[in-house]
Amino acid sequence: MNKQANEASFEANLRALEDVVTQLERGDLPLEEALRQFERGVQLTRQCRKALETAQLKVEKLEQLIKESPLEQFNADE
Repeated sequence: MNKQANEASFEANLRALEDVVTQLERGDLPLEEALRQFERGVQLTRQCRKALETAQLKVEKLEQLIKESPLEQFNADE
């Protein structure tokens, strides 16, 4: 099983985090449930941040590759 199958996608984590925020903002959860949801929100935030940092590093590496070997101009007449 690959790593992606073990971890929820960024989009799924973001939706789950939005649900947690909505529940907490309503303010009608019992204290213990609110604490559980808050903890879950912290975990989801960390997972989302990690996914964003990983994506940012990939983009930076790709940008560096482009700078190191720029694409040659295409000439259709050749």
